[in-house]
Amino acid sequence: MLEALQMEFMQNAILAGLLASLACGVIGSLVVVNRIVFISGGIAHTAYGGIGLAFFLGISPLLGAVGFTLSAALIMAWITLKNKKRADTIIGVIWALGMAMGVILMDLTPGYNVDLMSYLFGSILAVPSSDLYFIAALDLLCLGLVFLFYPRFLAISYDEQFAVSRGVPVRALYYLLVVMIALVVVFLIRVVGLLLVIALLTIPTYMAEGWCRSLKSMMFVSSLLCGFFTIVGLMLSYVFNLTSGASIICVAGIFFFASLLLNPLLPAGTGQ
Repeated sequence: MLEALQMEFMQNAILAGLLASLACGVIGSLVVVNRIVFISGGIAHTAYGGIGLAFFLGISPLLGAVGFTLSAALIMAWITLKNKKRADTIIGVIWALGMAMGVILMDLTPGYNVDLMSYLFGSILAVPSSDLYFIAALDLLCLGLVFLFYPRFLAISYDEQFAVSRGVPVRALYYLLVVMIALVVVFLIRVVGLLLVIALLTIPTYMAEGWCRSLKSMMFVSSLLCGFFTIVGLMLSYVFNLTSGASIICVAGIFFFASLLLNPLLPAGTGQ
């Protein structure tokens, strides 16, 4: 185990996982308390369409995914605010359509065979040092925006009607939150994979919600849990020669169901 930590690829993987955990813990907490896990999953799966479009047009996958995913995310946010009763159905259609478009566009890309599995489970063990700067920049952006608008995010997360009465721009903040979710998904999907992004956005934050009494502590605890799951999953994948992304998800899932069994014994509820 100790020799693995001396290898550059493992050091980069752990650092990438920890940096990703910070963004997922902070944004994931807002996702869970605002009950928009489904829209987050929709955004993540729709990113496939942007990746397929980028390969088809011969442009940077990051550039194509950012434009496509942000557009889809804003449409989902508009639909959610406009017609909440039908939002889940429409988001489900966009979700499926985005993935289907991505697969078809990759099939139509001449002379290039794209490994779809790399986008599902990521290539965290192959993260170059240059990508770490992008993830660090994403962390700074997310932390900065959440810190700047924290009281307002807190208001819309727990009492939207009160926030409206106090003049808080609820719709604008909702759009901002959706944009941050889209950016987290796009920047991390190639590194840790689509499935792992969704797992890190939801599983640790759901667990932390049952243990914490404030949104700030929930963000902190969920980030720690994300980091813990990432390190344990990476170590298991190294020892048993398993896919790293899938190993991390399995570790998170095991602890998630264990927490469900222990939850009646734990204090619950988040506040300020």
